[in-house]
Amino acid sequence: MSHVTFTLPDEAIRHVQGEEGLTAMHVTLEARIPGIDADCHGDRATCHVHFEGDWVGTLPAPSVDERGIWADTPARHAKSRLACQISLSAATDGVAVRGSPTRPG
Repeated sequence: MSHVTFTLPDEAIRHVQGEEGLTAMHVTLEARIPGIDADCHGDRATCHVHFEGDWVGTLPAPSVDERGIWADTPARHAKSRLACQISLSAATDGVAVRGSPTRPG
């Protein structure tokens, strides 16, 4: 199991666990984390999150497809990723994630 810490829109903290191999997006949906809609079907970045601390530097580089999806996403910055593209593993155990403050339309 991988542990994920989510900072919610109201700044509350939720600690959840997910099976290795699942994506961070699946864990957010299973845990009913608010602010991460994950309903884009691969074209609108509704699972856009910000990884806190130095986590984004430890993740695999975003694919060309991922970069294309979030290229015009509001509130994107250097720690932005799509939760659907991040698989949980021993390397991501303890990752800290915050939902993007701006949801795409």
